[in-house]
Amino acid sequence: MLRLMLRDDQWERLAPLVRGKAGDRGRSGIDNRLFIEAVLWIARTGSPWRDLPSEFGNWNSIYVRFARWSNKDVWHAIFAVLREDADVEEVSIDSTVIRAHQHAAGAAKKREQALGRSRGGFGTKIHACVEGLGQLARFVLTGGQVHDSTQAETLLKEIEPQAVLADKAYDTNALLDCIAGKNAKAVIPPKANRKEQREFDQHQYRNRNLVERFFAHIKQFRRIATRYDKLASRFASFVALAASALWLK
Repeated sequence: MLRLMLRDDQWERLAPLVRGKAGDRGRSGIDNRLFIEAVLWIARTGSPWRDLPSEFGNWNSIYVRFARWSNKDVWHAIFAVLREDADVEEVSIDSTVIRAHQHAAGAAKKREQALGRSRGGFGTKIHACVEGLGQLARFVLTGGQVHDSTQAETLLKEIEPQAVLADKAYDTNALLDCIAGKNAKAVIPPKANRKEQREFDQHQYRNRNLVERFFAHIKQFRRIATRYDKLASRFASFVALAASALWLK
């Protein structure tokens, strides 16, 4: 028996967002729901594509279709629509290191593949901005050695929050100026080596646990908890798909 991932109500929300539905130009997609279920099965179990149960169809055909959608940013487009419900009045930002499997190495070195070495070993870092209800609003991938604060302004670029929550790794003058420029409140504890210590809302800072809880939820998708993909675009597609699935809950 197939381990299906979507309820009927979830598919009803997702169906209008996929390619190849009735009314789209070109060839209609065949068994769109079964295809999405197959990719979700890979994302949830972390299995190699070759181990995809035959009931889903030919594994290579499903992988090629997944890759085609990845190249055309379809997975990100689906995520972009679902995140429109985000409550960005208060956002939390943080990052998590994803350990890369040995199979993730070896891509053609034409461009950066968001892989690097840090204390945790060879891996990728997911920089995330989580909205007020604990769902992903934006994310960026870098190598594991990249400092958290370097991606903060990128995460906040298209967001106008009233408060930004982050740990002391984000206590930089550049980010504080960015947040002030948005007329938002910085809920970030100061580093111990600051010459002039500044105050922050310790009570509101407790809400920052939402981003930690988000990482715990998305890492239940084993294809996210360990990176097997050589290309950053493929891994980012899995992150977008897993985040979309969490939005549908």
